[in-house]
Amino acid sequence: MSGPRPSEDELSRAAAQLRDAGIDNPAREARLISEIDSAETFSGLIDKRASGVPYAHLAGRVGFYSVELVCDARALIPRADSEALIDVALSKLPVLEKVKLADLGTGTGCLLLAILTERPDASGIGVEASAAAAALARENVQQMGLSGRAEIAAMGWEAWDGWSEMDVIVSNPPYIPTDTIPSLQPEVRDHDPHTALDGGLDGLDAYRSLIPLGAGRMKPGAWLILEIGYDQAADVSALLTGSGFAEITTTQDLGGRDRVVSARWPGPVRA
Repeated sequence: MSGPRPSEDELSRAAAQLRDAGIDNPAREARLISEIDSAETFSGLIDKRASGVPYAHLAGRVGFYSVELVCDARALIPRADSEALIDVALSKLPVLEKVKLADLGTGTGCLLLAILTERPDASGIGVEASAAAAALARENVQQMGLSGRAEIAAMGWEAWDGWSEMDVIVSNPPYIPTDTIPSLQPEVRDHDPHTALDGGLDGLDAYRSLIPLGAGRMKPGAWLILEIGYDQAADVSALLTGSGFAEITTTQDLGGRDRVVSARWPGPVRA
């Protein structure tokens, strides 16, 4: 932060400005913004936050599960709801010397890197169609010192050919119905990449693409673990059933909303 730290009066005025802008927990956000190491003035950062710029973009970093990631407008900001997927994935990863996982549509790399941090015996790949997001994910791999166990492939999951090598495949695909996007909060609607949000007319386009690909290519006994919208469990489960997956289970996030659907591709688990 350029210049001296803001006074209590300045913090109070900043909190009031954020409150008027509809920001949740404005006093807490004002204090957090006052701690950002930035060349910009405190008032300038507050103005940006009041205009809808996400705190994570101002700070340039975001905490997720047990890791801290570089975060900017190149990829979707990791959110606490997605941490439920990490717990499910960790419970499904087999005890193997060379366990492998993939994160399809990796964005910042948050799912892949959080899992690898928890499982030092694992290696994995993040697959990302956006070249900009893939570059951001590579930055996170590098800054976390995981270059030896994680790689990022800048391609769509349709072109990726590693399905049969993975013990677990995770994904947080775009699942917001197109017509819903204009009604999202400004910090999401105006600052997260729309390609990471837009799931098509009913929000299910990515699942219709991803699930049949997995069914045709996954290793017998491997798990596919998908983040979903709170009202999509039945539809995604039906797609998995129709493609031949088994042991389909829905898991809730900390708010009690359906958030993760997991399924196993039938066959013996590798010894």
